[in-house]
Amino acid sequence: MRNLLKSLGPGLLWAGAAIGVSHLVQSTRAGAIYGFQLVGLILVINLFKYPFFEFGPRYASATGESLLHGYKRLGKGALILYLILTISTMFTLQAAITVVTAGLFSNVFPDTFNVVTWAAIILGIATLIVSVGKYSFLDKIIKIIIVLLALSTIIAVISAFTKGFNPNPNFTKTFNWEFSDIALLIAFAGWMPSAIDISVWHSFWTIAKRKESKHIPTVKESLLDFNVGYIGTAILSICFLSLGALVMYGSGNSFSSNGTTFAGQLIHLFTSNLGSWAFIIIAIAALATMSSTTLTCLDAYPRVLKPATELLFPNLKKNNDDTWNWLSWFWLGLLLTGTMVIISFFLKGMSFMVDLATTLSFLTAPVLGYLNLKVVTSKNVPKEYQPKLWLRTLSWIGLIILSGSGIYYIIWKIFIL
Repeated sequence: MRNLLKSLGPGLLWAGAAIGVSHLVQSTRAGAIYGFQLVGLILVINLFKYPFFEFGPRYASATGESLLHGYKRLGKGALILYLILTISTMFTLQAAITVVTAGLFSNVFPDTFNVVTWAAIILGIATLIVSVGKYSFLDKIIKIIIVLLALSTIIAVISAFTKGFNPNPNFTKTFNWEFSDIALLIAFAGWMPSAIDISVWHSFWTIAKRKESKHIPTVKESLLDFNVGYIGTAILSICFLSLGALVMYGSGNSFSSNGTTFAGQLIHLFTSNLGSWAFIIIAIAALATMSSTTLTCLDAYPRVLKPATELLFPNLKKNNDDTWNWLSWFWLGLLLTGTMVIISFFLKGMSFMVDLATTLSFLTAPVLGYLNLKVVTSKNVPKEYQPKLWLRTLSWIGLIILSGSGIYYIIWKIFIL
């Protein structure tokens, strides 16, 4: 038990990165638009994406190296492909998360700054923390934030259920598998429970945990830590969907595409069930959740892109440690610049930004999923630690479904609309 407690951390940090836009925004919107109709799809999506996330801690704990090194073992082409996919999506991903966070701050602290200014302030503070912080800081703060958000969400859902589910039939909408429904489902599934990119981050956090705790967890311990976080995110996604369904579905009201207004509506979902006294608690939980997600992503990209670049160009690596250097600052500066450019000049509303980022993540998911499967079944991984037949089968089914859905969406988008 003592070793198990020492192993806990990377899975909760993964959950901290996952519980953010996908839950507070996408799950709640899905419930508000379709009620409880997408609960089954949440479970299916989480099931078929499970292997690709699980392979991150499995590979790291079995081999002592990150998934990036596994990609390199497949050949430089795999590593280059990962870099291309990451760079093509990281700006919209970071911008979407930051915009939601800025909207929350703008709502909780009205008449202060606009969303763009709040975004700059948030990214500035996060940069300071990332540049001087260590894994242990993220590890500790995420545990507190997740517990606070989980408890407040579960209590709010229970309170909402006690008031019954009585949508007005005149304002209800049925999921009919039309293109508008499919487009929303694609955006919803893109970050449900999160983008598959995070599997690579998780492998780095697993290694960082080993160094910080001086304890080398077994594969079984690492996977248990991951499963706690994964199952928790699935439960919370259904909780947020339930809040949207119980409070807004069939009410004639809909979520605003404006980040500040949306934040007010989100907080109202809680206070309308718990009472106005809960505003402070919910505001702190929501702000902490989105701030931690912003911070986690801002920490993860330089943490991953620096070694990825060094693996491709070994001459750039000057030492054998993981300290920050000019390459870390280069990737962090590029990420900050691209994020602020998108927020400042291309922001058409929070919903547009979120849907764009999540759709891109969905379309790239099959490629990253396939790379993860190839790595974890390679000769570098001892046979006893490779995934069992049922997990490999689930992986291939997931790849077929994700690929088919993505191709169907692209064809419809290009040739039918």
